[in-house]
Amino acid sequence: MARKLIIDGNAVYEIDEECMLKRRLNGKESREVSQKEEKVKNQAEKNKAN
Repeated sequence: MARKLIIDGNAVYEIDEECMLKRRLNGKESREVSQKEEKVKNQAEKNKAN
């Protein structure tokens, strides 16, 4: 498994790179969906105004 150790003074953190990649990709997908929803909402408001 891909793991990384981060040593910060006396603290040691273990990072699971596969998990971090999945989280990053899921976050990107969520932002894309939110942006698309915002565009649809804005378009609907413009159509209502006309």
